This record gives sequence, C-alpha cells and structure tokens, in this order.
Amino acid sequence: MNSTRASTARFVATHSVLSLNARHPLVAKSLVDAQEMHRTVMSGFRGWVEDGDPQARAQMGVLSTWSVDLKAAALVLVVQSRIPADWSRIPREAFTTAPHLITVDRTFKAGEVVGFRTVVNPTHSRPSGKPAADKTRGTRTAHTTPEHVKRWFIRRLQPDGEPATAEDGVARIGATTDPQTLGIRMLPTISSAHRSKPVRIGRAEIRGSLVVTDPDTLVGVLSNGLGHARAYSCGLVLTR
Repeated sequence: MNSTRASTARFVATHSVLSLNARHPLVAKSLVDAQEMHRTVMSGFRGWVEDGDPQARAQMGVLSTWSVDLKAAALVLVVQSRIPADWSRIPREAFTTAPHLITVDRTFKAGEVVGFRTVVNPTHSRPSGKPAADKTRGTRTAHTTPEHVKRWFIRRLQPDGEPATAEDGVARIGATTDPQTLGIRMLPTISSAHRSKPVRIGRAEIRGSLVVTDPDTLVGVLSNGLGHARAYSCGLVLTR
C-alpha cells in the first residue's frame, strides 16, 4: 500500500474573506441563527446548481468558518469553494471592506509540516437504550470538554504507513501530530429554530501543526471538510 501512495497532492480552491458589520441586520441575524448564516454563505453561489438541490453545498465544495469581535462589532467570514463566488447579493452597507477573493493552489508533500486551524462539530453517538438486536443508531451528541475534543481529533490522525480509514471505520486526515501541542478551545453553541426539530451545534476550535503522511487523503479533507455540520460553518480546515 505504501509503495503506491502518492508523495504529493495538489489542492486548488477559492477563498472569499468577507469583513462584515455585525450591527447590520443581515449580519446580526446570521450571528443569532445558524440557518441564516448558512443562507448568507450560500447566497454567493446562486445559479450553479438547481434551486433546492439537497447536495448543492457539497457539489460546489462550499465550506465556511467565521469569527466575531463583539467589541468592534466585526464579523470575519471565510468561505471556501470549488467555484468563484459572487457576493453582490449581500448589501454593500453590510461590508466594512470589499470582499477579498483568493485563489489557493498548493501542493502538499509527504513529511511536510503545516500549521492549521479548524472549527469542528466533534460528536459521539450516545446509546439509544434499545436492545442491541434492534441495531438502532444512538443519538449524536457533541463533546463539551477540551479533553474529549482532543481524543476525537486524535482518532482521526493518520500515522505514517497507516490506511486512510481506521479499523473502527473512522476516516483519517492524512496527517499526524504530537497531541500535546494541540490547542483546543470550546466555542459557543450555535442554533436555529427554522426547522421542526431545532438545530443545536456544539463547536470547538483546534489549532496546531500537522506532519503530512498521506497527501491525497489530506487534500480530500481540505476539499470536503472534517466532521459533521459542514453546512453550518464547521469542518473547514485552514492551513498555512
């Protein structure tokens, strides 16, 4: 397996960096409702796929992450996609500066060390309480402590020579690291009342450095995201 693994892989995407006024009604609504934030993000990609297509976000490779400075009333939204974005549907007065669009074209090499940051929805399956014979999937529950988040991420590390999928079925990330060097920060839960079943998403920020072990797998994670709630600004892995 190792002899056929590519030693390099190329990652191509576009990044939009949006600096927004958190006091503007559209931005303020996006901050308090996860579904509205999703709509704001997806407003940059109208017309590429049929309206209402449930796989639209995944087809266009749209991932996002955001941070807010409440004191300065500033929201920075980073949106990644496989196609160019058009942010003209967001009112001009919502921006503090014009959108900054960046073409990312980077080749990753096995053994290379890269810094990274990601906001994830780290979850585990809580047993349903029903008999094992029913094979009922448990309730997906977010981890709430840095130590549990660290364990969640460690399970996804891929030591050199290991396959992209672990024996227990967990998809790995094509890289490894010293767990002691990871920085974990719990973030506020985001929610939405738009659906009949309320959406509540636990989040955590993970920072550190990675040693690339499987470039193809790493590029897949960078392109498609990590973990759940990717439609709600979780799972985008940014590298430097």
